[in-house]
Amino acid sequence: MTEKDRIYFSRLEDTFKLNFKITNLYARYLELCPELITKEMIDLLTEGGALTREEAIVAILSEAFGLDIDGSAEERKLIRDYLIPSVRMLDAKRYTENPYYKNIRVENIKDGAWEYRCESYPAYRGVICHDMIINEDLSEIPPLGFFPEEFKFPAVLEDGNEWMTLTPVDLDTSDEAIEAARGKVVTFGLGLGYYAYMCSEKPEVESITIIEKSPDVIRLFRTHILPQFGHPEKVRIIEADAFEYAEKDMPAECYDLAFVDTWRDASDGTPMYERMKPLERLSPNTKFLYWIENFLISRRRAVAYEKVSNMLRSGDKDAPRSFDEALSIITREAE
Repeated sequence: MTEKDRIYFSRLEDTFKLNFKITNLYARYLELCPELITKEMIDLLTEGGALTREEAIVAILSEAFGLDIDGSAEERKLIRDYLIPSVRMLDAKRYTENPYYKNIRVENIKDGAWEYRCESYPAYRGVICHDMIINEDLSEIPPLGFFPEEFKFPAVLEDGNEWMTLTPVDLDTSDEAIEAARGKVVTFGLGLGYYAYMCSEKPEVESITIIEKSPDVIRLFRTHILPQFGHPEKVRIIEADAFEYAEKDMPAECYDLAFVDTWRDASDGTPMYERMKPLERLSPNTKFLYWIENFLISRRRAVAYEKVSNMLRSGDKDAPRSFDEALSIITREAE
């Protein structure tokens, strides 16, 4: 690499370091103390219009993360370019007025070891509220949302343990796939049937096929949720493994759209995403969309970056010879 290329790669290295740092800070916060911020704190900091609610949240999180706006350049950048644009207030009506929330009732149902009930977030509990934001410079911002009041959402428990939920992130990250749905649609993963319901309500959707491997999930859905659909005749459920179906049966079906949603988060989703992507070629006329794809790409991009970085540090004979080549490798291997 030329000296100019190395400067560019060094800047990219700084971006990846900040991406990792903010992701790690958020992960620890959401795992260990997501209810750190309280309504009382926000009311105190916003009294008299001193701060907006978003500014108050940023101030509290900055202190909790050990960041100072008057500190190092890195701290200032983390607050200015990551924390501030990630924090957003959520409007409960955006979700409670959703057709599924309004028309499908799943609470207070017991079925053997299974239970449908409402869970809730207390006011100002931090939640990831959308897919990862990836900027042109490859900086990554995990959207962090807060409801100003308690927010209730449907959940399914097995033997008292939370098994699946329908939270704001589930709704917001399905919007693109719902908007794109038309003709014959297939979805991998049933969950609480949200995507199937929203698709079945669209006049331009002819049918929605659900691929789900758990017979218990299918039985619960058919017994308690599907009867509440306005257009259950559009819904077909197939008990099958997602990857086996995509490889052996799906090509003959000629679906217009496939939405893949078989994982809980990016950690278990990345290997499944990597396994499904090559199978797209078997159904070339089907458009594939993936739940939280930007989070999955983020993980793959980080791995690709480490690979390229290690090649450059070790003087590997196959290391890229320019910044553009390095960036091309990182981008290609991520997507």
